[in-house]
Amino acid sequence: MELSMVEQKNGFGTVRNDETAALSSILDPQSSALAHSSLLDPRSCRVKICGITRVEDVLVVAQSGADAIGLVFYEKSPRHVSIEKAAQLLAVLPPFVTVVGLFVNASAAEVRAVLDAVSLDVLQFHGDETPEFCEQFHKPYLKAIRVKPGVDLLQCAALFHSAQGLLLDAHVEGIPGGTGVMFDWTLIPENLPLPLILSGGLDAENVASAIEQVWPYAVDVSSGVEVEKGIKDAAKIARFMQQVRQKG
Repeated sequence: MELSMVEQKNGFGTVRNDETAALSSILDPQSSALAHSSLLDPRSCRVKICGITRVEDVLVVAQSGADAIGLVFYEKSPRHVSIEKAAQLLAVLPPFVTVVGLFVNASAAEVRAVLDAVSLDVLQFHGDETPEFCEQFHKPYLKAIRVKPGVDLLQCAALFHSAQGLLLDAHVEGIPGGTGVMFDWTLIPENLPLPLILSGGLDAENVASAIEQVWPYAVDVSSGVEVEKGIKDAAKIARFMQQVRQKG
């Protein structure tokens, strides 16, 4: 269906003007409405595909209709990209796809070096960063939380109230993310007061169930659409996107 409304970038992906008013309160961490993800219809679920390392994968992801790509600036990750490689990848990225840069316990100087060279829309902090550290760059950010029994997600949301959302991933000892491991979704409180980005072991076989059970603002996938770490598979991406869209 042709859209006559002007599209605006908000968080990741694009949002029509007729959605902006509703989503602005959801994305505003200071809003009294405080936007638990289940207030959103599952049809609005966004998709971020993380761990992009190849030009051809940038193009496939963009053509699939995904809202955001993730670039990993963590040297210990098999999906790590250098600043130079990131610039090459973004040179072929079409418009209206949000670029998220992932950092794990990086120094402020390291984050700024990336920001000086690469145009990132959103920062994602996947380590032990404090709210003050995340806020100093004056960029929208997501805070990743590794979920296990005993982790108080409401407390995390209160602590990182300035974040655009919480990205919930599985807790695997010694590995900050990208493990392909699911966590117990029943550990997510219904009244989580920030947009929820669901990650951890998602693929085409379980993402529809994840959306139905959790109703996240967005889903984040990496290993679930790969043939090997850092190498995406076009057919897997297409099946994943189909499952997300069919939930609507």
